[in-house]
Amino acid sequence: MTASSAVEALGALAQDHRLTLFRLLVQAGAQGMSAGAVAQQLGVPNSSLSFHLSHLTRAGLIRQRREGRSLIYTADYHAMNALVAYLLENCCGGAACDSDFPVNNHASRSEGKDC
Repeated sequence: MTASSAVEALGALAQDHRLTLFRLLVQAGAQGMSAGAVAQQLGVPNSSLSFHLSHLTRAGLIRQRREGRSLIYTADYHAMNALVAYLLENCCGGAACDSDFPVNNHASRSEGKDC
């Protein structure tokens, strides 16, 4: 991941509705959610939702697929893991990190997996 793509991804998440939307899609897992279900769950008007979905898609954090007449949105776990890895790549200045540090514990549990 490059610095510019990390800035774009972090910028996309730096808004309440988009952060909540992304977290909802992470919880939904690989099956994802239709735009209608997301709108209902978040209580966001369709026009606003479309803007936020577009922003997250452009940042590479979510994916969209068509199932029949519905657009299904899913979190892009590879992109999410790449962003977290980029943020932590120089963690602790190259020294072994404290094993009680929660991010490291999570990272070791999900290593090699898409969450």
